[in-house]
Amino acid sequence: MSIRLYLYTVFTATALFTIAGCNSRQADTEEKSAPEVVTPVTVTAVSHEPMTDYMELNAISSYLLKSFVKSNATGYLDAGNMRLGQFVQRGQLLFTIKTKEATALGNTINSLDTSFHFSGQNTIRASSSGFITQLDHQPGDYVQDGEQLAIITDKNSFVFLLDMPYELRPFVINKKSLELILPDGEKLNGQIDHAMPVMDSATQTQRIVIRVHPDHAIPENLIAKVSIVKDDKSSVISLPKAAIITDETQTEFWVMKMTDSVTAVKVLVKKGIESNGRVEITDPPFSDQDKIVVTGNYGLPDTAHVTIENK
Repeated sequence: MSIRLYLYTVFTATALFTIAGCNSRQADTEEKSAPEVVTPVTVTAVSHEPMTDYMELNAISSYLLKSFVKSNATGYLDAGNMRLGQFVQRGQLLFTIKTKEATALGNTINSLDTSFHFSGQNTIRASSSGFITQLDHQPGDYVQDGEQLAIITDKNSFVFLLDMPYELRPFVINKKSLELILPDGEKLNGQIDHAMPVMDSATQTQRIVIRVHPDHAIPENLIAKVSIVKDDKSSVISLPKAAIITDETQTEFWVMKMTDSVTAVKVLVKKGIESNGRVEITDPPFSDQDKIVVTGNYGLPDTAHVTIENK
């Protein structure tokens, strides 16, 4: 029994070693025959073009001055045809007020002499040109002397108010004019009038008054876009934003540069201005012949085997 057991053990071990060797040779063969991973990419070249670094802020239309129309006597009000939103000229008749005494005296005088034509009415006229934005009384109301009757926005006080972050002061305060873009695409040239001598404590912004001279009426509280130019360069080397890769903390940036027709390598870069989907490359100085991977570059190793699919 012991000899048979020994022979059985030797035979089993030999068979296992034989199978293991075959498996190892098969694995080596499969590993050698596995095709190399090739990533399809598209490439681009650098561009030389002007670039502008700017920041967009909102400016709100407003009337700085409002004229308060008040009663000049105690009596009954006649408002005429005044309505909200109506434009009135300076000196235009707005209201008439007739006192109770004038009403009683006028009836007595007119009954004695109809040619006298006594009315006893006090007139109230607009002190400035603008739009009626508030009406507080209707015809026939009994009003007190000094009571508010309406509010008129002063046409000449129309401005746009820009809340400027204080760090942008060097880029704004020395400019004489700014371009405003209205929601409908209309562009207005505005002149910086002055800066308010107070800061908003919560947002740390300073209010800038911008005067405009439109050829048509613009409603109050309209939001316009103002572009604040921070840097303007006539010619820079730039790449599409998609060509720039970064780490999770966005502290390191690189591109995949083609060294030949099938190999791309990682090249660290330094960014400059970003505008309209393009990024300025300040370092290294790429040449016009360099090919930079623009799609398919995400996740590539430092040196990658690629195939270019540009049409």
